[in-house]
Amino acid sequence: MRRREFITLLGGAAAALPLAARAQQQAGRSRKVGVLHPGQAAAVNARITAIHEGLGGSSTQRSETELVIRLADGELSRLPALATSLVKDHVDAILAAGPPAVQASRAATADIPVIAIDLESDPVASGWIESLARPGGNVTGVFLDFPTFSAKCLQLLIEACPAIAGIGVLWDPTTGPLQLGAVEIAARELGIDVQIFEARRVADIADAFYGLDLARVQGVLVLSSPLFGGNPQLLADLALRRHVPTISLFPDIAREGGLLAYGPDIQGLYRQAGAMGRKVLQGAKPADLPAERPVRFQLIANLKTAKKLGLELPSMLLARADEVIE
Repeated sequence: MRRREFITLLGGAAAALPLAARAQQQAGRSRKVGVLHPGQAAAVNARITAIHEGLGGSSTQRSETELVIRLADGELSRLPALATSLVKDHVDAILAAGPPAVQASRAATADIPVIAIDLESDPVASGWIESLARPGGNVTGVFLDFPTFSAKCLQLLIEACPAIAGIGVLWDPTTGPLQLGAVEIAARELGIDVQIFEARRVADIADAFYGLDLARVQGVLVLSSPLFGGNPQLLADLALRRHVPTISLFPDIAREGGLLAYGPDIQGLYRQAGAMGRKVLQGAKPADLPAERPVRFQLIANLKTAKKLGLELPSMLLARADEVIE
């Protein structure tokens, strides 16, 4: 069986049962939790570890939980079929990363609980939940739900590079327009020209940076997407090669050579979603399990990259940073 279609971290078998029946089962019964992710194994391994940590801290809990992984390898068109395969495999819950995975999971089942990990959507406006406090259906999860967050990243990039007059925005259209709209409004208010460059697949990222180079943009804002978060080294390398300061929501991009990152602790997000999955396995109904927001945010500045770009980052910005890479 191919790795990308089925990765078992811990053994056990589970039959599909209604939620009420699952809550009444004996504690020793092994459970299945599906993980639906648009990325590749190399990028997802650390996330899977965090989910596993959130699902159960004791050795007994770990031995009773099997993670069934479905990866789209960057091909989002595969997500609906992969979600259906999880349903057929009788998983007790599905952890879905990113809007396309959440949508595929919702389309595949109205009964199995879906725990979303989504930094890009307004879950109420999307129709996925009725409210953060009371989701009302089979979907709950961890949502950033803060559309102006990317605008804050834009402000930080301008603070780091005051001479910037225009920036390029790297955007994955599959995540929806929420972030992009907030950035465009903020850019107009700040008098900054914005050019949008789209990337839906890994192969599109290099093409987008080639376009950024031709456009001679002075900085790059990478919007949130599982596609970008799952390829930090590629994005950092392209930014350095094109000699352009970059900011994103993903700490790993800054650690790999991007200039700045400001966003949620990604490992913490997956751990948080795992903990919500544990509550569902213990009998909580997703309709009544309040959706959550990220609990920890990080500002990371890469001084090594700043030096390569010929920049001197402001001392006030460095003083606010949670991590400075020298």
